[in-house]
Parts: sequence; structure tokens; C-alpha cells
Amino acid sequence: MKNFFQYHKDIILQKKENISKDIKCSFEFFPPKNPIAEKKLCSSVEYLSKLNPVFFSVTYGANSGEREKTYAIVKKINEKTGVITAPHLTCVDSTPDELKKIGEHYWNSGIRNIVALRGDTLQKNYKHKMYALDLVILLKKIANFDISVAAYPELHPESKNATFDIINLKKKIDAGANRAITQFFFNIESYLYFRDNCIKNNITSDIIPGILPVYNFQQLQRFSSMTNVKIPKWMFEIFNGLDDDPITQKMIGSTIMIDMIKNLSSEGVKNFHFYTLNQSDIIYSICRMLDL
Repeated sequence: MKNFFQYHKDIILQKKENISKDIKCSFEFFPPKNPIAEKKLCSSVEYLSKLNPVFFSVTYGANSGEREKTYAIVKKINEKTGVITAPHLTCVDSTPDELKKIGEHYWNSGIRNIVALRGDTLQKNYKHKMYALDLVILLKKIANFDISVAAYPELHPESKNATFDIINLKKKIDAGANRAITQFFFNIESYLYFRDNCIKNNITSDIIPGILPVYNFQQLQRFSSMTNVKIPKWMFEIFNGLDDDPITQKMIGSTIMIDMIKNLSSEGVKNFHFYTLNQSDIIYSICRMLDL
């Protein structure tokens, strides 16, 4: 990838125009499943910590084993880098008492930041007993956690309509959530329309855009099918025929990422949350070149 960034240096530097100088970043990781993956994660954390992120976050599985991994990785990252590290916490398949114990354990362990989510399940017709709103309320009763919640510019897959999503987000913010981080998207207008809708409905907390770098277009299509995210037609056209060419896919994906950051910055966005997929090379290089 070194040659790629040397080759594209002039293009990327041109993209720095209109980029705000006070942009801040945060990065999301997931618990590694084996020692090799853990080594890769540690390397990514080390590189991205050099960018002085506002925080890191670590995703969370519904079963107890994944929960323990999340806690261990959060502690390890925080101790290694000094960067605020927020565990994801989901309420699917958990009772209020279980969640209370987890929240108390986090607080007593010095963890003050949490990403509060409902969580998903593979079970069909599953009836959720708790939602993110309930989790925010529960956590705020334990202590004054700094809480991030999810938002969906292109609708949650189970949402009735845009109004329903906005009302739900406002309830979470009013209950004490400090900010919202969006699902990834590629249509800038969808995010801007959603942000404007939030403002109209007196949601004044930051709506941080979630940015997913395109490393592999086939993988992106799988993610999209699970999340209700629309992939623009022009992306299908530009990635057509590149299934066996990962280098070119990364080159194109990097350009898309740069354009999104530039355009969102010109619209006043000052915070970005990157879904790293535990990789750092593309994100680190671009953030450095854009002075993020």
C-alpha cells in the first residue's frame, strides 16, 4: 500500500481544501478471535492512537464469552494507549439485573464511557424485552456514564418510517445519551437530511457520521444486506469486475472515503467515527494526509 499512497499523494493533498482544522476522530474495533488477529488488532490500535482520537470503542457479543472478551480488550487498549475506550453494551438476551451488574462492574473498574445498543439476534420473530432507551435509563441510574447511542440515516431495518426513528433517537438523548453515532452510509444527502430532521425535532446532541472504509466490495454488499444501507448505483459500476483485485478496490475505497470526509466537513461536520474492521493502514494514512 506504500506505493499506492505515494502515487496518490497529490490527489489526496488537493482534497485537504475546505477540511476543517478542528476535526476529531474516533475508531471502532471488535474483539479478536485468535492470537494472530489479536496481534493485528494491537498493531492497529498502536497506529491509530497516534492520531489522538477522542475515543476508541469495542463491539460486544450477546453471549458471555464475547462480553468477557470485550471487557478484556477495552482494559488492554486503555492501559496501553491512555485513550478513552468505550465498550459496546447490548441488552438483547440480558435481564435488567444482569445489565446492572455489568454497568456497576464497568464503573467500579474505571470505565466511564459506554456505547448503549439494543443488539440483534438471529432468532426469527424474536420479541425484545429491552431496548437501547431502557439501557440508557438503567445506566444513568447506576452512575453518570458518558453514553453514545446508534442512529440510522437510512432507517433502522425494523423501523416503521423516518419519524419513528427520530422519535426513538430523541427519547434516548432525552434520557441521558450524550451523542449518536450513525450506521455507515454512502449517500451524503441521507445523512444531511437526517441531521436536519434531528435539529428540527430539538435533538441538539452531536450526530457523528459512521464511516466504513471499503476494503472489499463483496464484503460491503453483505454488510449492506444486513443493515438496510443503500449502495449507490455508481459504486456497483466502479467496482464491477474487481472481485479479484483487492489493491484497486482499496484504492477506490480510499478515494470514496476522502470525498466523504471532505464533503461532510464542508457541511460543518467536525467528528467522524471510523468502523476500522481492525485494520489501520488505509485509515491512518488518509487521516494523516488530511491532518485529521
